[in-house]
Amino acid sequence: MQIQLPDYHVHTCFSGDSDASLKDVLARAVSLSLPEICITDHMDFDYPNQPDFFLFDVQEYFSSLMALREEYADRLSVRIGVELGLQPYLSGKLCDFIEKYPFDFVIGSSHIIDDADPYYPEFWEGRKPEAIVRHYFESVLENINAFSDFDIYGHLDYIVRYCPDRAFVYHCEEYMDIIEECLRALIEKGKGIEVNTAGFFYGDSPNPHKKILCRYRELGGEILTVGSDSHTPEKMAWNFTMVREMLLSCGFSYVTTFANRKASFMPL
Repeated sequence: MQIQLPDYHVHTCFSGDSDASLKDVLARAVSLSLPEICITDHMDFDYPNQPDFFLFDVQEYFSSLMALREEYADRLSVRIGVELGLQPYLSGKLCDFIEKYPFDFVIGSSHIIDDADPYYPEFWEGRKPEAIVRHYFESVLENINAFSDFDIYGHLDYIVRYCPDRAFVYHCEEYMDIIEECLRALIEKGKGIEVNTAGFFYGDSPNPHKKILCRYRELGGEILTVGSDSHTPEKMAWNFTMVREMLLSCGFSYVTTFANRKASFMPL
């Protein structure tokens, strides 16, 4: 029987946009026979208009997760992670934060562009989607060059989830020049990317698109995690079976897990 893939992008009530209890999340992981899970709650400093919305009590976070890690030790490997919202001017603050706490795993993500969140429709008003998407990838590259103390870059084409213009069709090939710059920079720095299955809620592809995953592999990329980006227990490990087949077709033979910021590799 195939081993289930570990879910390396899971949110709980420590994130401002989730009400999921830690116990419910871990119980769901056990019910799914997951071998390992990494809790990666949001830490977004200076979130626009709500600067405290994506901040949590880190001491309480570690205390709660360390206790549950021990409680679930015979059923589930529990890793303690964080999803950092990256912006270039925050690089010093982010470095200080990561050095202070013993995280197992750190996701670097781009949630904010031009001091606004593309989740909200007003972000897109009066702007061409194609120009926004390209600008987003340019901002990702800027973040990669400004800050390196993360393990993987999260949901690389996150921007396309939220475009309110139904006439816009995302063709990642049209942005592959700047996407390749991002991928090459990540590989050069020894960083990876994730396959984020929340993309299936917004379309027929994970984030990033399969063509980007294949290109990452062609360029020599090896570090790769799989995460549901779940904010409710029901969405954990969403479409992981489909993702396994997708990764095999792209030429990957394993996924990555982390403990104490050190990578290990699990066969697909």
